[in-house]
Amino acid sequence: MNKIKSEAKDRLFKAILKLNTVEECYNFFDDLCTIKEVQDMAQRLEVAKMLNENVSYIKISEKTGASTATISRVNKALMYGSDGYKLALEKMEEE
Repeated sequence: MNKIKSEAKDRLFKAILKLNTVEECYNFFDDLCTIKEVQDMAQRLEVAKMLNENVSYIKISEKTGASTATISRVNKALMYGSDGYKLALEKMEEE
């Protein structure tokens, strides 16, 4: 069972899935999150992409500004998580 699952989160994810354009996502996340929260999520996805491409921690940190702790946390999720990053990255490569 997924450790974060709840009805409220189901509604959130269903709302996200209803968005059709990047502009709609910008508008929704602008209302939903702080600028920092969106930046942090975008940074973690960029870190995951770079780790998936076997880029070194040092180069990832230099390019993204992510701390080694953040890079390590994302790497742990890539290695032992629910494969959410992997699935998203694969779907993005398909485009």
